[in-house]
Amino acid sequence: MTGTTETTEPARTRLVTGPGMLLVWLYGVMSVGAASRSVYEISAKFDEAPLAYTLSAVAAVVYVFITYTLVRGGETARRAALVCCAAELAGVLVVGTWTLVAPSAFPDSTVWSQFGYGYVFIPVLLPLSGIWWLRRSRTA
Repeated sequence: MTGTTETTEPARTRLVTGPGMLLVWLYGVMSVGAASRSVYEISAKFDEAPLAYTLSAVAAVVYVFITYTLVRGGETARRAALVCCAAELAGVLVVGTWTLVAPSAFPDSTVWSQFGYGYVFIPVLLPLSGIWWLRRSRTA
């Protein structure tokens, strides 16, 4: 490989500085928590609450993707993470409201149930923090 690729690529936006490092750590913890929870629930008792357990798996995928994009850095990754954080926030708000309005639809909780009550409301605070950080870290 020649050195020309390095000189023609724009500098990659670093997203893991300052508050970004805390976001990576929190998203990483939530990734492991949601993934392990959903793997257990889907493999051991899926028939009890398939919607709830599927939504927990979706949350895990979202957390893993955001963690990856934050670590990867760059403008494209920043935009992808921003879109995903907005989708995550919408999911938390929809599922959180749904679990309060129609609790019978959820025989068991999800990661996003009651806006993340079982996770100390981190699921609703994390995308808000992520959106703030990703908008703040935007390149000029």
